[in-house]
Amino acid sequence: MAGMANRLADSTSPYLLQHRDNPVDWQEWGPAAFEEARERDVPVLLSVGYAACHWCHVMAHESFEDEEVARAVNADFVAVKVDREERPDIDAVYMAATTALTGHGGWPMTCLLTPDGDPFFAGTYFPRPQFLQLLAGAKDAWTTQRDRVLDSGAHIASRLREISAPTTGRRLDEGALDTAVSQLRGQFDHAAAGFGGAPKFPPSMVLEFLLRHHGRTGSPDALAMAASTCEAMARGGIYDQLGGGFARYSVDAHWVVPHFEKMLYDNAQLLRVHTHLHRATGDPLARRVALETADFLLRDLRTPEGGFASALDADTDGVEGLTYAWTPAQLVEVLGEEDGARAAALLSVTDQGTFEHGSSTLQLLTDPDDAAWWAATRTRLFEARRQRPQPGCDDKVVTSWNGLAIAALADTGALLDRADLVDAAVRCAEFVVTTHLVDGRLRRTSRHGSVGTAAGVADDYGNLAEGLLALHQTTGDPRWLATARELLGTAVARFAADDGGFHDTGDDAEALFTRPRSAADNAEPSGQSSLAGALLTCSALTGDSGLRERAEAALDASGQLASRDPRFGGWALAVAEAALAGPLQVAVVGADADAEALLATARAATSPGLVLVQGEPDAAGIPLLADRPLVDGHAAAYVCRGFVCDAPVTDVAGLTTALSR
Repeated sequence: MAGMANRLADSTSPYLLQHRDNPVDWQEWGPAAFEEARERDVPVLLSVGYAACHWCHVMAHESFEDEEVARAVNADFVAVKVDREERPDIDAVYMAATTALTGHGGWPMTCLLTPDGDPFFAGTYFPRPQFLQLLAGAKDAWTTQRDRVLDSGAHIASRLREISAPTTGRRLDEGALDTAVSQLRGQFDHAAAGFGGAPKFPPSMVLEFLLRHHGRTGSPDALAMAASTCEAMARGGIYDQLGGGFARYSVDAHWVVPHFEKMLYDNAQLLRVHTHLHRATGDPLARRVALETADFLLRDLRTPEGGFASALDADTDGVEGLTYAWTPAQLVEVLGEEDGARAAALLSVTDQGTFEHGSSTLQLLTDPDDAAWWAATRTRLFEARRQRPQPGCDDKVVTSWNGLAIAALADTGALLDRADLVDAAVRCAEFVVTTHLVDGRLRRTSRHGSVGTAAGVADDYGNLAEGLLALHQTTGDPRWLATARELLGTAVARFAADDGGFHDTGDDAEALFTRPRSAADNAEPSGQSSLAGALLTCSALTGDSGLRERAEAALDASGQLASRDPRFGGWALAVAEAALAGPLQVAVVGADADAEALLATARAATSPGLVLVQGEPDAAGIPLLADRPLVDGHAAAYVCRGFVCDAPVTDVAGLTTALSR
């Protein structure tokens, strides 16, 4: 049953490469697959997943590596494998079908399609016996009830096209943002922090919204929800107490047992949130977690080319949590009897275990009395853990998620005085812009320095522009502003929707049965809200009011969903906070110690509408420095609100007063 190695062996996706030796005759998504389905007169079996997905691995071992399953698939279907992270457009449209048909979604996603691409059946994980039943039933229906199958597929596709039509916009004004905070308070878990029950996901964008709301209004309620959630996550098992970084989610409501995969997009966003929390409160825990998470990114996810890999797997050697869980005996083996017992008590490692098979995840519910002892103990445990088998790495570089990482590293490096983090952000930006930007258009992924063929989607443009604008504000380098502005111009030209929002795919993208579009901020900002945020920031940095109008129109297009369920509109709400508070433009001219002091003062401000540039007067390519001279030869800060400017100030006290107005 040959063919598999020839079909997927040259893929740039680590997920697809995991399946290149299956007996199932997989091929990549493309016209050839659907042409073969038409010629053979069979349906398409579409399987969508990603490399770090635990249940994707389970279904692969149970079914796709099984000869009987492979015979059934190869005889009666054209089998197509898709990496959802490489082709989020395909994932989005068929996930909409899966959710519509079953009431829920998830991965692995399993769909049956007509040779025209219309879905007539959809589901997620199937154990081997049920999967064989599905294949047999689908073969029978295709053979004996073809008209019903085709009509069903056409009807589903038609309904989903209607659902994806533009909705009525809603302005995210002051009242809407206050209401969103009230709604979140009603869903807040006062016992364990976070929102809702198990499984509990890190609400990264909601936390950023709450911090920005506090920055604009002073709301103690918003700050308390953000701070307590950050602390609960940072002290729980969802956070890697030895190596830094966060797992994908907690299977329980108390953040104890994680689903162990570590995603770049989660860690980039949570790094930025903890940095911003420290800026708002001075919380030392937030600072520590931010720096440890940044170190995790540089140590475990940075690629040789300077980009950042997508994820570490949930499984190690097929066992979830094998790398990370501990028993009391294992702690004693590394640390000795006394220190092992002390560490077990500190880290909530019990004889019964908090995880599986008597093992425990590590929690740090209180700070140890002896910081030096804990630092040494943590290092010893981490080095011992490095000798264990390690999870696999999905080492493809995704444009969008690297944009999130650039923004987080730039902010953290500047605010927490870590020049190496800013250097890492610069190197990442140079790699992504050089490699992923091809003939003026972004590609979605690269691997080992070779760019893939999948076109960039809206969030690639929005999140990369966001990262470059943050990097511009940190470094003062005008090339990042110029590149971000070019990316946003392309996005407006190619992705704009009639209602002022944005489609997920360009107007020249491959046609699917419906053009994907989502206003929901789920694990990461949607294309629409990411573009709104970058457009707003770019407008404030350039004085281009047309960009602000575009941003506000995109926010209006996201407003209905964000107002209805703030947990799925976190980034849109965060951007709306910036729109209400800004533009607050600060331009610092000069390059001496006085300029650095002014710059540090401006960076410490918590207004969500703040944009900041620094350089010599009239520096080329930086509009906010034009006609901004030194004052009597001294460094100065120029503060403008809503394009109305104060007199320049030359000392920290004067700038602090200006920013507090």
